[in-house]
Amino acid sequence: MGDAGLMGFLPLILMFVLLYFLMIRPQMKRAKEQKVMVDGLAKGDEVITAGGVLGKITKLSEAYITLEIASETEITVQRSAVQTLLPKGTIKSAQ
Repeated sequence: MGDAGLMGFLPLILMFVLLYFLMIRPQMKRAKEQKVMVDGLAKGDEVITAGGVLGKITKLSEAYITLEIASETEITVQRSAVQTLLPKGTIKSAQ
């Protein structure tokens, strides 16, 4: 009788393990990579924000960065809003 109860929970346990390896673990890995990228930002890096704004970092603080989005036009955004770090020279080729 004890084995029948365990066998009833086996599919539920297997589904949770599968969910962990297919969804939760990759999401945690992406979040860790994003945090490392945001922590490693430096002045002069070219980035794209979550809102799609393309710019070059001119100033950094602990929580905010200032982006130059056009000649003599700067905006301030949260560091966490940076979505992608671009290779140097991307802005020039995009214009």
